[in-house]
Amino acid sequence: MLNGRRILLIIGGGIAAYKALDLIRRLRERGAAVTPVLTRAGQEFVTPLSVSALAGERVYTDLFDLTDEADMGHIQLSRVADLVVVAPATADLMAKMAQGHADDLASTLLLATDTPVLVAPAMNVRMWDHAATARNRAQLAADGVAFVGPNEGDMACGEYGPGRMAEPMEIVEAVGAQLGTGPLAGRHVIVTSGPTHEPIDPVRYLANRSSGAQGTALAQALVRLGARVTFVTGPARAARPVGCTVVEVETAIQMQDAVTAALPADAAIFAAAVADWRMQAETGSKIKKQAGGAPPSLDLTENPDILKGIAGLESGRPQLVVGFAAETDDVVAHATAKRARKGCDWIVANDVRPETGIMGGTDNAVTLITEDGAEDWPLMSKRDVARRLADRIAKALG
Repeated sequence: MLNGRRILLIIGGGIAAYKALDLIRRLRERGAAVTPVLTRAGQEFVTPLSVSALAGERVYTDLFDLTDEADMGHIQLSRVADLVVVAPATADLMAKMAQGHADDLASTLLLATDTPVLVAPAMNVRMWDHAATARNRAQLAADGVAFVGPNEGDMACGEYGPGRMAEPMEIVEAVGAQLGTGPLAGRHVIVTSGPTHEPIDPVRYLANRSSGAQGTALAQALVRLGARVTFVTGPARAARPVGCTVVEVETAIQMQDAVTAALPADAAIFAAAVADWRMQAETGSKIKKQAGGAPPSLDLTENPDILKGIAGLESGRPQLVVGFAAETDDVVAHATAKRARKGCDWIVANDVRPETGIMGGTDNAVTLITEDGAEDWPLMSKRDVARRLADRIAKALG
């Protein structure tokens, strides 16, 4: 899928540099030519010889190479590629990029390029969470730099958390998406995510335990396959996906309006846990305790059924409409009935009893309900569920 494309691969100095060797192989398998640039720190983890052997090309390491720079080599290198990929993108490299430093070949290339840039961050969890790194990645995103990862997991330093570099095949998918060659290139997908908050009074609201993690993972997986994603999210704890149009909402009515405004779309995936009810009328003042301790009477009304509304459109209905069903008993039976009742194409159902740890957790075990019946998927990370579902969506859309 990458025939004739040239990738300028900058390999930073981190233990994840070993993954860059497999990344080169995977890119070349798909027809891409890879020009490698190895930083001085990167050479502490992988050698120029091994990188060159896999790339089939010379490795560039030195800004002050007299032969290359006689022809302004760093300028040419930065502009002949279709995409610049930085993997691993260390905290130091990201800081240089964000601040416009150019004190070695890699940072000079990145400052001199007018080619799109994709970074795969890799660093210790505390470095990733540091305020300085947060500022730098926000600046890079504002500058138009695309991200893939980082993932969450065990690290070489013995800690656990976000900061692991994305796996080589994830980066390959992201490369394809950036170059418009992914299976969902040219497709528009709407994804809803997170809970909704329905105000009771100025300080209280109705909500649920949804973290939004599955929705974020799904949106990111769709982006990696080349889709243009509109991500409509309630006030979720999960980080927002990179590379999407993010629309922040609070209530079910706001989410309905945002989804409607995002149409037309090729697919609509409703992963949000929308509150079933809202107050008939929100009070403008905090509800006080009543004399004698009697609880207040809450006058509730039903929220709009966003999934059913979109699935039932006579004109402009997305080709594929997918709902989610969080159940605590008779999962398949309830989810199958929900699919028929809502009129959607698929339902992704899961068991969210507290003992499963799925609601708000990092893993998920789902059952995909389609017109062909129920398909049980094993317990896996929410990221892997997202990738598997995104692949199925791509196949369904053709």
